[in-house]
Amino acid sequence: MEETIPQLSRVFLELGPLTIYWYGVIIGTGAMLGLWLAVRESERRGLDKEVFVDLVLWAIPIGILSARLYYVLFKLDYYLENPSQILMIWEGGLAIHGGLIGAFVTAAIFARKRGISFWKLADIGAPSIILGQAIGRWGNFMNQEAHGGEVTREFLEGLYLPEFIVNQMYIDGTYYHPTFLYESLWSLVGLVILLLLRRVNLRRGELFLSYVIWYSIGRFFIEGLRTDSLMLTEYLRIAQVISIALILVAIGLLIFRRIKGYSEKRYLDPDNK
Repeated sequence: MEETIPQLSRVFLELGPLTIYWYGVIIGTGAMLGLWLAVRESERRGLDKEVFVDLVLWAIPIGILSARLYYVLFKLDYYLENPSQILMIWEGGLAIHGGLIGAFVTAAIFARKRGISFWKLADIGAPSIILGQAIGRWGNFMNQEAHGGEVTREFLEGLYLPEFIVNQMYIDGTYYHPTFLYESLWSLVGLVILLLLRRVNLRRGELFLSYVIWYSIGRFFIEGLRTDSLMLTEYLRIAQVISIALILVAIGLLIFRRIKGYSEKRYLDPDNK
């Protein structure tokens, strides 16, 4: 007889025909806390508090759209056969790298239009992004996705995890690695590091590039544990390839900007541009 394990519902609230899922609630909570953090810091750095509010009004919807588009493109055969599922983002299927690409392009255009340094916006926003990622992974937890390979209950209990996490990792008769948790914790550690680096007064752009390097290192190794990765080839995971590329590009930009003198301004400099 199959073991009965109590598990959490994916549904947050049902109001007649309207169903609100935990996935969306958690993603939205991460976005709002990230915005709060960015608004507080932008005022300290001499920017109008409305700057980040205006930015996220564009960046969040475009980021969600690009995150879904990225995911769909790499699973195109499936979605061509099931086009009705393309818009079902509450089922999961938002690729972080796709969302970041859309959000960063939006921020670059926004900064140019407002006459504000993109690197200043990126530095202020970096802790907010990684906070949102740390919280957002719990949406994957509620959907029982973004997990790793098979493990035993004893393995999970040996990690001293709360019982609700252990139970939620029981999927279709098997326990799995809680890779969502590994990435969430990695991101929380990254948040602490970035907040500490603010006090170091790094050159402009280096806080953001530090975020890119930190997140990409963790994502590379955690992705190797996952069973639902988007694949470039039979053996190459897209997220790992992108992570390596981002690490190399970020390190290259750190060096290039210092050599060329493009990063003479520092994070704590009292200017609003």
